[in-house]
Amino acid sequence: HHRTRSHLRVGSTDEEVNITFSGKLSTFSGNLGNHGSTRIKGLFKNKPRPPGEIVRQTRDLIALAENDEEIDNRNSKRLGICAELCRNIRDLKSILYGNSEAEPVPEACLSLTQEFFREDTLRPLIKSLPKLDLEARKDATQIVANLQKQQVGSRLVASEYLESNLDVIDSLVEGIDQDHELALHYTGMLKECVRHQVVARYILESKNLEKFFDYVQLPYFDVATDASKIFRELMTRHKSTVAEYLAKNHEWFFAKYNTRLLEKGSYFTKRQASKLLGDVLMDRSNSGVMVKYVSSLDNLRIMMNLLREPTKNIQLEAFHVFKLFVANENKPEDIVAILVANRNKILRLFADLKPEKEDEGFEADKSLVVNEIASLSLLDLKIADP
Repeated sequence: HHRTRSHLRVGSTDEEVNITFSGKLSTFSGNLGNHGSTRIKGLFKNKPRPPGEIVRQTRDLIALAENDEEIDNRNSKRLGICAELCRNIRDLKSILYGNSEAEPVPEACLSLTQEFFREDTLRPLIKSLPKLDLEARKDATQIVANLQKQQVGSRLVASEYLESNLDVIDSLVEGIDQDHELALHYTGMLKECVRHQVVARYILESKNLEKFFDYVQLPYFDVATDASKIFRELMTRHKSTVAEYLAKNHEWFFAKYNTRLLEKGSYFTKRQASKLLGDVLMDRSNSGVMVKYVSSLDNLRIMMNLLREPTKNIQLEAFHVFKLFVANENKPEDIVAILVANRNKILRLFADLKPEKEDEGFEADKSLVVNEIASLSLLDLKIADP
């Protein structure tokens, strides 16, 4: 190309505007060929925002979305704020989890985590859930879950934060009793939070624990399933905390457990509760709790009733608890009396009791139980029907 000058005349009544284009631009564009538009777009591509900046903007947007006057008087502006908030939340999730193009960058995750907990972002994010669309709620749930595992140095900053802000846990627990769609997000967050010992201890020792006797029986199966998982985590993960709690609250806890879950519960509730009870009692850290439980005549009667349930799955779970009563070397006299009085019924029941798949361990346990019951002697004890 040789250099030329082009003139564009834009006329309007009495005025003219002359715009001159240099031939250099024509030459530049021609050399780009088919890639020209791509390269030019690249020049104007937005730079990735720093993770800390996204967190700060998210806090600000949540505050704006919470403004009642904004909601009432500027609905269109509020919609814009919520859309931007949802975009920010999506970006935060991408930083923590990566995307189809890249894995998460540790430095970016660290920066996000530090800023997230430097100022209180967790509480307002949880509070904003009802105002978010479904996808943003899912993203927010994943963000909270992921942050429970993020470390700054060797510190789990989420655990430290929650220890000083336990009201956040109250909000999550109370949220499970809200509408179905929101409840699943609260349980999704709480499942990860209870992995912290400080959180598990707080729930066990507060009124929040009693709520789970209702939550595991909620009519929504998915919410009840999540609540059951949280309840199991509370009772099995932090062994020393659980043992200490049960030693101090044995009577209250098992009275609630027996009446609310084992006696009056649905099929799903009874099965899950029987299995969890067996796991708790057979844990070595709860040996003292187990001995106390299997020395109770009332507890034995509940297990014998569960053995008579029409569904085999409940019978099998109840058997694993019942065998502890039989294996107790220091059975109280009333326990021995009940076992002897019902010996024939129990032995007939066990004759047909077996899992669908062959299980050598189960058969060995059943053989020991049958032999022990068959060898029991009342001596001078008075037999009494249960």
